[in-house]
Amino acid sequence: MTRLRFGTFLAPFHKPGQNPTLALQRDLELIEHLDALGFDEAWIGEHHSAGSEIIASPEIFIAAAAERTKRIKLGTGVISAAYHNPLWVADRMVMLDHLTRGRAMLGVGPGSLPTDSAMIGLNPTDTRELLAENLDIIMRLLRGEVVTATTRTHKLIDAQLQLRPYSDPCFEVAVAAVASPTGPMLAGQHGVGLLSIGATLTKEGFDALAHHWNVVEERAAAYGRPVPPRSSWRLVGLMHVAETREQAYRDVEYGIAHWFNYFQKVAAFPQMDVGTSQEIRGMIDYLVEAGIGVVGTPDDAKEQVRRLWEQSNGGFGAFLLLGHEWANPEATRRSWELVAQYVMPEFQGQAESTLAAAERARQNRDAHAATQISAVEHMTKKYAEEVAAKGPKTADQAG
Repeated sequence: MTRLRFGTFLAPFHKPGQNPTLALQRDLELIEHLDALGFDEAWIGEHHSAGSEIIASPEIFIAAAAERTKRIKLGTGVISAAYHNPLWVADRMVMLDHLTRGRAMLGVGPGSLPTDSAMIGLNPTDTRELLAENLDIIMRLLRGEVVTATTRTHKLIDAQLQLRPYSDPCFEVAVAAVASPTGPMLAGQHGVGLLSIGATLTKEGFDALAHHWNVVEERAAAYGRPVPPRSSWRLVGLMHVAETREQAYRDVEYGIAHWFNYFQKVAAFPQMDVGTSQEIRGMIDYLVEAGIGVVGTPDDAKEQVRRLWEQSNGGFGAFLLLGHEWANPEATRRSWELVAQYVMPEFQGQAESTLAAAERARQNRDAHAATQISAVEHMTKKYAEEVAAKGPKTADQAG
């Protein structure tokens, strides 16, 4: 297994009715925490309705987060490309690429909330068709082309970027996918990465994983493009980790009901099917038993990543933990720490070497302990012999 990157996909999901200023501050502090822990990536969402996913501009959030962090890469997860003029999407991302000195990444999708698109007169079919049109324009602009085009929402006349990206030749671009082949088709067509947001949320999403990359390969071949590397494929999943399963279950009693209620009764997003249970214990059991997420220990988290790796039929580049507030802030921070401490090394080539070193020392301990004892006995005997060779002191020597 090549080095697997880890990160977060942060919508975010905040319970309505609380102080939004403090909620956004927690999001920024989380990114700082992940940067300090060595996580590789953070992808930030765009939403405009429904009261829980309250980041309206991932670009603005990323600009703020970049000033607080040192190395973590920051992506739009995702910009709802159908909502925007594609020229401005490309132009803002180039600016962000400069401001972050190459740490920005562009993730695009059609927009997940119908309550968002309805406010600008679009339906889910419109947004998916516009995604394909707008992504094509964005990619052409990023390649330095001059674009004249008319979509159902915008008209471009000799449009071009006044800045080239800071990254050479360009920052990373990725397309979101849940269960349908739309995202993989566009990723293959344009030779960009894939964000599999529904990797574990539904059985259909999990089952589609290997097929998704087949679609990427087929579309790349159809358009005469090199197949994107599997390292550009990112899978999103759910986890809360504690020292014991019992502790993890107690932790998520804090806020998991809101998360379930949001997908069951608020967000008109049936691709995110989280069952019908109304009891907190039933919600947790459903998540775990259906394989949707992990509520347990670092070992449980490792097993989930291995399961996804096998299902992908060839591997992927990054595992992104879907950000949530199932637990209180302290327990949530601890969960991220446990993932960094015990899960990440397993898939980044850092666990085996220390375990092997410990095993070598264990196997040779008795022999090495014997040499230590022998060395002490040798030096003790040598000292006694030196003292004896000098003989006792005379009276004159003592005086």
